[in-house]
Amino acid sequence: MKLVELQGVTFVEGGVCAAKGFRANGVQCGLAHKPLGEMDAANAAANNAVPTAKKKNDLALIVADKECQAAAVYTTNKVKGAPILVTKEHIKDGKARAVIVNSVNANTCNPDGVEKATKMCQLAAEALGIDENDVIVASTGVIGQVLPIEPIANAMGELKDGLTYDGNKRALEAIMTTDTQEKEIAVKFEMGGKNCTMGGMLKGSGMIHPNMATTLTFLTTDADISAEMIQHALSDIVKVTLNRASVDGDTSTNDMVCIMASGEAGNTPVTTEDENYEKFKHALYTIMMNLARMMARDGEGATKLVECAVRGAENDDIAEKVAKSVIGSSLIKAMIFGEDANAGRIFCALGYADADFDIRKVDIEMASAGGVIPLGRKGNVIEFSEVLAKKILQEEEIKILISLGEGQGKAIAWGCDLTYDYVKINGDYRS
Repeated sequence: MKLVELQGVTFVEGGVCAAKGFRANGVQCGLAHKPLGEMDAANAAANNAVPTAKKKNDLALIVADKECQAAAVYTTNKVKGAPILVTKEHIKDGKARAVIVNSVNANTCNPDGVEKATKMCQLAAEALGIDENDVIVASTGVIGQVLPIEPIANAMGELKDGLTYDGNKRALEAIMTTDTQEKEIAVKFEMGGKNCTMGGMLKGSGMIHPNMATTLTFLTTDADISAEMIQHALSDIVKVTLNRASVDGDTSTNDMVCIMASGEAGNTPVTTEDENYEKFKHALYTIMMNLARMMARDGEGATKLVECAVRGAENDDIAEKVAKSVIGSSLIKAMIFGEDANAGRIFCALGYADADFDIRKVDIEMASAGGVIPLGRKGNVIEFSEVLAKKILQEEEIKILISLGEGQGKAIAWGCDLTYDYVKINGDYRS
């Protein structure tokens, strides 16, 4: 899908390795992934061939050449994965040097969870020759199954030895679960008279709903900025990016977004909310807004990205609640998948939003690369061309445009369609 480029930033390659001083790697350590069939049995039989299978990476490591300023945002789910508990303790001083993360097993709701998460940090620290308290740990996958530590321990040598300054793709593969598309991005921007770089990677396809982080996201930058300012910027930007994306209404137990800043760009250190802080925040928004869009588009079983843009609200808070209500509606998601412009469903979702506005002032339009069509005016569904509506809904990216007609407030939220495959994927997720 097309990236949304904002003024003042330039897209570059490299993901979490784009910034100066970061290496990464990913390996397959054997945490019981389903084989990724390169050719299914039917195709193999038809072609008189033997089906082959490849196991994807399931363990990743990101390492900075020097100690970094660090910050994170976590899930608000009352059930929290053990890695979150350990990471919170490790970066309470605002410092970190490495991230170790596994997929397949979430290490959540297990009596030995904290012990295993701590051991992962110890293994990484021993391999790298750093303090275990400088290691961020994360896990994603099935909840409630005991995490075997032996495969991780056995793979640490290979994981460490394979670290490179272009290892971002190997690390990215290792954090993917039901993801079908890679989600990484990097940008360059000017700050404090120096060229700075920021990059990131995200996993997220299911259990995605606006409630703090909603994913595992790892960000790196060579900008020189204090941990306090990173935390402030990250907490703000999560609210208007990842916290406005929804796939299925479920918020996971292991959600985390973390940033490590090496300072190797050599810019004047950012310690206050000055002009350079705003530049950093703008770059961070560009990264996380695009990652949020990628995540929504790659919702489990999804075929379309849905963007709801609300304007004319009394304030931004009302606009946000309305936008989230629309993209969170299962009926609207199904409507988009079926390419059926049922405007009544949009009005319905507006009506149960926890926000005050006058429905008699509301206008609704739908748009895509296929055109733009009005669906509602002044709180009423109007006649429209079903042919044009169908053409609009056949595109991969659909926009629902809502004007509340009451003020200057505005917000954007992202979602996806709801397909038959969502049930298929989650009906046998463990097996």
